[in-house]
Amino acid sequence: MEIEDLQRIAREIRYTIIEMSKIGKAPHLGSSLSCVDILVAAYYEFLQIDPQLPQHRLRDRFILSKGHAISTLYALLAKRKFFPSEWLKTFNKDGGALPEHPTPKCVSGVEMATGSLGHGLSVAIGQALAGRILNESYRLMVLLSDGECNEGSVWEAAMFAPARKLDNLIAIVDFNKWQATGRSQEIMQLSPLKEKWEAFGWQTYEIDGHNFQEILSVFSKIPETRGKPTAIIAHTVKGEGVSFMRDDNNWHYRIPNDEELAKAKAELGV
Repeated sequence: MEIEDLQRIAREIRYTIIEMSKIGKAPHLGSSLSCVDILVAAYYEFLQIDPQLPQHRLRDRFILSKGHAISTLYALLAKRKFFPSEWLKTFNKDGGALPEHPTPKCVSGVEMATGSLGHGLSVAIGQALAGRILNESYRLMVLLSDGECNEGSVWEAAMFAPARKLDNLIAIVDFNKWQATGRSQEIMQLSPLKEKWEAFGWQTYEIDGHNFQEILSVFSKIPETRGKPTAIIAHTVKGEGVSFMRDDNNWHYRIPNDEELAKAKAELGV
Protein backbone atom coordinates (compact mmCIF):
# COMPACT_ATOMS: atom_id res chain seq x y z
CA MET A 1 0.00 0.00 0.00
CA GLU A 2 1.25 3.51 -0.80
CA ILE A 3 2.22 5.87 2.03
CA GLU A 4 -0.50 8.30 0.94
CA ASP A 5 -3.11 5.56 1.36
CA LEU A 6 -1.89 4.77 4.87
CA GLN A 7 -1.98 8.47 5.76
CA ARG A 8 -5.55 8.73 4.49
CA ILE A 9 -6.63 5.71 6.52
CA ALA A 10 -4.94 7.19 9.60
CA ARG A 11 -6.89 10.44 9.19
CA GLU A 12 -10.14 8.49 8.89
CA ILE A 13 -9.31 6.43 11.98
CA ARG A 14 -8.51 9.58 13.94
CA TYR A 15 -11.88 11.10 13.15
CA THR A 16 -13.65 7.86 14.06
CA ILE A 17 -11.87 7.84 17.43
CA ILE A 18 -12.92 11.42 18.19
CA GLU A 19 -16.51 10.67 17.16
CA MET A 20 -16.51 7.57 19.38
CA SER A 21 -15.32 9.64 22.33
CA LYS A 22 -18.21 12.05 21.90
CA ILE A 23 -20.84 9.35 21.38
CA GLY A 24 -19.62 7.19 24.27
CA LYS A 25 -18.63 10.08 26.56
CA ALA A 26 -15.26 8.35 26.98
CA PRO A 27 -11.91 10.05 27.69
CA HIS A 28 -8.32 9.15 26.75
CA LEU A 29 -8.46 10.80 23.33
CA GLY A 30 -4.87 12.05 23.43
CA SER A 31 -3.48 8.59 24.16
CA SER A 32 -5.63 7.03 21.44
CA LEU A 33 -4.58 9.54 18.78
CA SER A 34 -0.86 9.13 19.49
CA CYS A 35 -0.75 5.47 18.46
CA VAL A 36 -2.91 5.58 15.30
CA ASP A 37 -0.08 5.51 12.76
CA ILE A 38 1.63 2.58 14.47
CA LEU A 39 -1.55 0.50 14.43
CA VAL A 40 -2.39 1.40 10.83
CA ALA A 41 1.09 0.33 9.68
CA ALA A 42 0.92 -2.86 11.75
CA TYR A 43 -2.51 -3.99 10.55
CA TYR A 44 -2.10 -3.04 6.90
CA GLU A 45 1.57 -3.91 6.31
CA PHE A 46 2.89 -6.31 8.95
CA LEU A 47 0.55 -8.48 11.00
CA GLN A 48 -0.75 -11.66 9.40
CA ILE A 49 -4.31 -11.85 10.76
CA ASP A 50 -7.29 -12.81 8.62
CA PRO A 51 -10.45 -10.92 9.70
CA GLN A 52 -12.46 -13.94 8.53
CA LEU A 53 -10.38 -16.31 10.69
CA PRO A 54 -9.49 -14.15 13.71
CA GLN A 55 -8.82 -17.15 15.97
CA HIS A 56 -6.65 -19.10 13.51
CA ARG A 57 -3.99 -20.96 15.46
CA LEU A 58 -1.13 -19.56 13.38
CA ARG A 59 -2.31 -15.94 13.31
CA ASP A 60 -0.04 -13.16 14.48
CA ARG A 61 -1.19 -11.68 17.78
CA PHE A 62 -1.48 -8.00 18.67
CA ILE A 63 -1.88 -6.97 22.31
CA LEU A 64 -2.77 -3.38 23.15
CA SER A 65 -1.25 -3.23 26.62
CA LYS A 66 -2.21 0.47 26.97
CA GLY A 67 -5.85 -0.54 27.08
CA HIS A 68 -7.10 3.00 27.72
CA ALA A 69 -6.40 3.61 23.99
CA ILE A 70 -8.77 0.82 22.96
CA SER A 71 -10.86 3.11 20.75
CA THR A 72 -7.95 3.12 18.29
CA LEU A 73 -7.93 -0.66 18.08
CA TYR A 74 -11.75 -0.86 17.83
CA ALA A 75 -11.77 1.69 14.98
CA LEU A 76 -8.98 -0.14 13.17
CA LEU A 77 -10.58 -3.57 13.57
CA ALA A 78 -13.90 -2.25 12.26
CA LYS A 79 -12.09 -0.68 9.30
CA ARG A 80 -10.50 -4.08 8.54
CA LYS A 81 -13.97 -5.72 8.88
CA PHE A 82 -13.29 -7.81 11.96
CA PHE A 83 -16.76 -6.70 13.07
CA PRO A 84 -19.48 -4.37 11.70
CA SER A 85 -18.63 -0.67 11.83
CA GLU A 86 -22.12 0.01 13.23
CA TRP A 87 -20.93 -1.46 16.51
CA LEU A 88 -18.65 1.55 17.02
CA LYS A 89 -21.78 3.53 17.97
CA THR A 90 -22.10 1.28 21.05
CA PHE A 91 -18.69 2.28 22.44
CA ASN A 92 -18.88 2.62 26.22
CA LYS A 93 -22.67 2.13 26.17
CA ASP A 94 -24.53 -0.17 28.56
CA GLY A 95 -25.20 -3.42 26.76
CA GLY A 96 -22.88 -2.53 23.88
CA ALA A 97 -20.19 -4.72 22.42
CA LEU A 98 -17.32 -2.28 22.97
CA PRO A 99 -16.42 -1.51 26.59
CA GLU A 100 -14.23 1.49 27.43
CA HIS A 101 -11.51 -0.94 28.53
CA PRO A 102 -11.46 -4.22 26.59
CA THR A 103 -12.70 -7.47 28.05
CA PRO A 104 -11.44 -10.84 26.78
CA LYS A 105 -12.77 -11.59 23.30
CA CYS A 106 -15.36 -8.78 23.52
CA VAL A 107 -15.08 -8.56 19.73
CA SER A 108 -13.02 -10.38 17.12
CA GLY A 109 -9.42 -9.24 17.13
CA VAL A 110 -9.16 -8.30 20.81
CA GLU A 111 -6.74 -10.78 22.38
CA MET A 112 -6.96 -9.89 26.09
CA ALA A 113 -8.35 -7.57 28.73
CA THR A 114 -5.92 -4.70 29.21
CA GLY A 115 -5.77 -1.32 30.87
CA SER A 116 -4.23 -2.33 34.18
CA LEU A 117 -0.85 -1.24 32.91
CA GLY A 118 2.11 -3.58 33.02
CA HIS A 119 0.43 -6.87 32.08
CA GLY A 120 0.42 -6.92 28.29
CA LEU A 121 4.11 -7.60 27.74
CA SER A 122 4.13 -10.52 30.17
CA VAL A 123 1.12 -12.14 28.48
CA ALA A 124 2.69 -11.59 25.05
CA ILE A 125 5.87 -13.26 26.25
CA GLY A 126 3.89 -16.27 27.42
CA GLN A 127 2.26 -16.63 24.02
CA ALA A 128 5.56 -16.08 22.20
CA LEU A 129 7.19 -18.77 24.32
CA ALA A 130 4.30 -21.14 23.60
CA GLY A 131 4.79 -20.56 19.89
CA ARG A 132 8.48 -21.35 20.22
CA ILE A 133 7.82 -24.55 22.20
CA LEU A 134 5.21 -25.70 19.66
CA ASN A 135 7.42 -24.70 16.71
CA GLU A 136 4.69 -22.42 15.35
CA SER A 137 5.58 -19.37 13.27
CA TYR A 138 3.20 -16.70 14.58
CA ARG A 139 4.54 -13.41 15.98
CA LEU A 140 3.51 -11.31 18.98
CA MET A 141 3.35 -7.52 18.85
CA VAL A 142 2.56 -5.60 22.01
CA LEU A 143 2.04 -1.84 22.30
CA LEU A 144 2.96 -0.23 25.61
CA SER A 145 2.67 3.34 26.87
CA ASP A 146 5.69 5.21 28.15
CA GLY A 147 4.01 5.58 31.54
CA GLU A 148 3.57 1.82 31.59
CA CYS A 149 7.35 1.52 31.66
CA ASN A 150 7.16 2.74 35.27
CA GLU A 151 5.92 -0.74 36.18
CA GLY A 152 8.38 -3.28 37.54
CA SER A 153 6.55 -6.10 35.77
CA VAL A 154 7.56 -4.56 32.42
CA TRP A 155 11.24 -4.81 33.30
CA GLU A 156 10.92 -8.34 34.66
CA ALA A 157 9.38 -9.27 31.32
CA ALA A 158 12.09 -7.32 29.50
CA MET A 159 14.73 -9.48 31.21
CA PHE A 160 12.90 -12.74 30.54
CA ALA A 161 12.33 -12.40 26.78
CA PRO A 162 16.01 -12.12 25.73
CA ALA A 163 16.92 -14.97 28.08
CA ARG A 164 14.52 -17.17 26.10
CA LYS A 165 15.70 -15.73 22.74
CA LEU A 166 12.14 -14.77 21.73
CA ASP A 167 12.77 -13.24 18.32
CA ASN A 168 9.06 -13.72 17.52
CA LEU A 169 8.25 -10.88 19.95
CA ILE A 170 8.01 -7.14 19.19
CA ALA A 171 7.44 -4.54 21.92
CA ILE A 172 6.58 -1.00 20.81
CA VAL A 173 6.63 1.88 23.30
CA ASP A 174 4.24 4.71 22.38
CA PHE A 175 6.53 7.42 23.78
CA ASN A 176 4.17 10.42 23.78
CA LYS A 177 5.91 12.06 26.77
CA TRP A 178 2.76 12.43 28.91
CA GLN A 179 1.20 10.47 31.73
CA ALA A 180 -2.13 11.11 33.41
CA THR A 181 -0.87 13.88 35.70
CA GLY A 182 2.25 15.26 34.06
CA ARG A 183 5.22 14.82 31.77
CA SER A 184 6.55 11.27 31.78
CA GLN A 185 10.11 12.37 32.46
CA GLU A 186 9.02 14.41 35.49
CA ILE A 187 7.30 11.44 37.09
CA MET A 188 9.94 8.74 36.54
CA GLN A 189 13.41 8.71 35.00
CA LEU A 190 12.57 6.95 31.74
CA SER A 191 15.44 8.26 29.64
CA PRO A 192 17.53 6.96 28.05
CA LEU A 193 14.76 4.53 27.09
CA LYS A 194 16.36 3.03 23.98
CA GLU A 195 19.58 2.29 25.85
CA LYS A 196 17.66 0.67 28.70
CA TRP A 197 15.98 -1.85 26.37
CA GLU A 198 19.29 -2.50 24.61
CA ALA A 199 20.98 -3.17 27.94
CA PHE A 200 18.32 -5.79 28.69
CA GLY A 201 19.26 -7.62 25.48
CA TRP A 202 16.70 -6.42 22.93
CA GLN A 203 17.33 -5.44 19.31
CA THR A 204 16.22 -1.83 19.73
CA TYR A 205 15.20 0.96 17.34
CA GLU A 206 14.15 4.57 17.84
CA ILE A 207 11.75 6.10 15.32
CA ASP A 208 9.25 8.85 14.64
CA GLY A 209 5.99 7.05 15.42
CA HIS A 210 4.07 9.27 12.99
CA ASN A 211 6.37 8.69 10.02
CA PHE A 212 5.12 5.74 7.99
CA GLN A 213 8.40 5.35 6.12
CA GLU A 214 10.30 4.96 9.37
CA ILE A 215 7.72 2.61 10.86
CA LEU A 216 7.62 0.37 7.78
CA SER A 217 11.42 0.40 7.46
CA VAL A 218 11.77 -0.99 10.98
CA PHE A 219 9.00 -3.54 10.44
CA SER A 220 10.83 -4.81 7.35
CA LYS A 221 13.91 -5.67 9.44
CA ILE A 222 12.20 -7.79 12.08
CA PRO A 223 13.87 -9.86 13.35
CA GLU A 224 17.17 -8.24 12.39
CA THR A 225 19.11 -10.39 14.86
CA ARG A 226 18.07 -14.00 15.33
CA GLY A 227 17.55 -14.89 18.95
CA LYS A 228 16.71 -11.35 20.06
CA PRO A 229 13.29 -9.82 20.70
CA THR A 230 12.66 -6.44 19.09
CA ALA A 231 11.90 -3.20 20.96
CA ILE A 232 10.79 -0.06 19.10
CA ILE A 233 10.81 3.29 20.88
CA ALA A 234 8.27 5.28 18.86
CA HIS A 235 8.39 9.02 19.54
CA THR A 236 4.82 10.28 19.26
CA VAL A 237 2.69 13.28 20.22
CA LYS A 238 -0.39 12.97 22.37
CA GLY A 239 -3.41 14.18 20.39
CA GLU A 240 -1.54 13.99 17.07
CA GLY A 241 -3.53 14.95 13.99
CA VAL A 242 -5.73 17.68 15.47
CA SER A 243 -4.14 21.06 16.21
CA PHE A 244 -6.14 21.95 19.32
CA MET A 245 -5.61 18.50 20.87
CA ARG A 246 -1.94 18.10 19.97
CA ASP A 247 0.37 17.81 23.01
CA ASP A 248 -2.42 19.01 25.31
CA ASN A 249 -2.80 16.63 28.24
CA ASN A 250 -6.28 17.98 29.01
CA TRP A 251 -7.42 15.58 26.26
CA HIS A 252 -6.49 12.69 28.51
CA TYR A 253 -9.78 13.53 30.24
CA ARG A 254 -11.90 15.83 28.05
CA ILE A 255 -14.80 14.81 25.81
CA PRO A 256 -15.25 16.78 22.56
CA ASN A 257 -18.37 18.85 22.00
CA ASP A 258 -20.21 19.30 18.69
CA GLU A 259 -18.12 22.31 17.67
CA GLU A 260 -14.85 20.55 18.43
CA LEU A 261 -15.96 17.44 16.55
CA ALA A 262 -16.76 19.53 13.47
CA LYS A 263 -13.45 21.40 13.73
CA ALA A 264 -11.52 18.13 13.99
CA LYS A 265 -13.34 16.73 10.97
CA ALA A 266 -12.43 19.80 8.91
CA GLU A 267 -8.78 19.60 9.94
CA LEU A 268 -8.55 15.88 9.15
CA GLY A 269 -10.28 16.38 5.79
CA VAL A 270 -12.57 13.37 6.09
